[in-house]
Amino acid sequence: MDLESRGIPGGFIASNEFVEAAKAQASSLGFDPMKVFVGHPIQDRTDEEMEKLAEEAFEYILKMVTDAP
Repeated sequence: MDLESRGIPGGFIASNEFVEAAKAQASSLGFDPMKVFVGHPIQDRTDEEMEKLAEEAFEYILKMVTDAP
C-alpha cells in the first residue's frame, strides 16, 4: 500500500488457490493491489514446470510492475 501511495507500481504473485483469500484481504484492508495468479500447486513442481508457469505469467507480471496506478 505504501509503494502504491507513492506511485510505485507493484503487486503480488500467488497460485490460483489463493484467489478468494486475496479478495477477502483486499476487502479487509480497503486496498486492491494488482495481482497475478498462476496454476496450483507450486510445491513439488519441476524446474521445467516452474519455468513454464513463469513464462506464461511473464507478460502479466511485467504489466503489473510497469503500469502506474
